[in-house]
Amino acid sequence: MIYQIHRYPVDLIDVVHLGDTGRVIIRPVLPQDQDLTARFFRDLSQSARYDRFLSPARQLPEDLLRRFTQVDYADHCALVAEVFADGAESVVGDARYVRTPNEPSAEFAVAVAEPWQGKGLASRMLAALMLQASASGIERFTGQTLATNERMLHLARKAGFAVRRSPDTRGLMLLERSISPAARNRGPVAA
Repeated sequence: MIYQIHRYPVDLIDVVHLGDTGRVIIRPVLPQDQDLTARFFRDLSQSARYDRFLSPARQLPEDLLRRFTQVDYADHCALVAEVFADGAESVVGDARYVRTPNEPSAEFAVAVAEPWQGKGLASRMLAALMLQASASGIERFTGQTLATNERMLHLARKAGFAVRRSPDTRGLMLLERSISPAARNRGPVAA
């Protein structure tokens, strides 16, 4: 399979200072991030992995890891939040959307390592995704999470998503938000 980046969105690179926790770099993912991405998901707690994938998988399957790091930035946009400590880089957050074929909508997902939750990182990453999606002609974000995933439900409501129960799957919540050009001018979601 031939893989090609449509256009690497350097404008999505952001340096964030999170008080006493230091500096975090939010940037678009690259193909060479496979090891970092695999380690990030492997290091998430079992409950955090379950919240993100609705499955208790300990690690990402090879094909999914490739899809997570070989991003075209036309139909799939992915950001990582990374920190540097003791000469090594670590991913502490992942946010992405994938365009729904033949529709002006995309499904989004966000995951942040537990020690970094509650610091506004997920809000910043989601806001960046929404701006990129809007600029790419996407008009609506959809997502899903478990009814027990309080942090994700809080993030979604704070970011203006409509939250409703799935009519088909017990315990699943559906998230939806318009990201029309008017929403583009709202700026980052407050932390």
